[in-house]
Amino acid sequence: MTTTFAENLKQLPKTSHLAALELLENDVVVARIENKPGQAGSLAVYNHLAQLYGAITPEAAKKGLEIFAEHALEARANPGKHANIDRLLKLLEEPRTLRVKQVFATATE
Repeated sequence: MTTTFAENLKQLPKTSHLAALELLENDVVVARIENKPGQAGSLAVYNHLAQLYGAITPEAAKKGLEIFAEHALEARANPGKHANIDRLLKLLEEPRTLRVKQVFATATE
C-alpha cells in the first residue's frame, strides 16, 4: 500500500523551530525554503533528509521523492511546477551534494 504525502508528512519531525532552510553548494546559498504555507511541507522533508543523511545527497533525494509521493509523480509530469521536488530529481540526474543550513525562528518573528 502506498502512502500519500499528507500521511508521510505526519511522520516527520516538527519544524516549528525553523524559519527556513538554506541549501548550499560550495558554500553558496542556491535555494531557500521558508517555513510558510506552500513551502512548509518541503521544509519538513528537506529537514528530515538532512537529519538522516547529513546533507541532500542523491540517496537522500531518492528518499525525498518517496516521501513526496503523489507530488513527485505530478512534478515529473509537470516540470517547473514543484521547484523543491524538481531539485531532488535533478540531483538524481546530476549527482552532487547540497549542504543544509537551518535558520532558526526567533521570538520576534
